Amino acid sequence: MNRADAINHFKGIAPLAKALGITYEAVRQWGDEIPELRQYQLELVTNGQLKADKKHSAA
Repeated sequence: MNRADAINHFKGIAPLAKALGITYEAVRQWGDEIPELRQYQLELVTNGQLKADKKHSAA
């Protein structure tokens, strides 16, 4: 999941930050990719409308 998709979904950085309970500045510090745990949090708060990138585990 990339940052732009999440920002577009919430219609701005401030609403995205509020949904996650973090600061505007914290969201601004992300690169293009959202940190993995935040991706899972976004998947939960959007009821699956945004999907976390599935990481492949080494077997």
